[in-house]
Amino acid sequence: MDTILRILKTAGGWNHGLHLHIENPPFMALVIEAGDESGPCGLPAISVCHYGEQNGDAMLYPEMCFELGLAGGAHLNPYYWRNDYVAVEQWSRFIQCGMYVYNSELHDQHQKFAKLWDKNLREQRFLEAFERQRT
Repeated sequence: MDTILRILKTAGGWNHGLHLHIENPPFMALVIEAGDESGPCGLPAISVCHYGEQNGDAMLYPEMCFELGLAGGAHLNPYYWRNDYVAVEQWSRFIQCGMYVYNSELHDQHQKFAKLWDKNLREQRFLEAFERQRT
């Protein structure tokens, strides 16, 4: 998710409480948030999502959560995917009963989806939309 990393860099970097809302019509708004919770490996985590609306309810379409890794250069490693429109929630990496659980097949799917989503965000010019919003 190079586009998200570039947006974070433009925003001044990752920090707890980070909340970015990027409007880029005609596309769905993009929201990037960093909460207080770490990811499954104890690294800083962020949520990236598009929000839609159905019957007056906010719908995640999709949401992905990533850990921010720095070894070998900044990178985002997915561990969660959610799509409210089809009622699907998936964890590819998590802690259960104190043990690290890794579903390699699902993690590969999450990485492929993140790569495609990054391509779409780049082509839809979300970084440029964020830069315009800041001025």
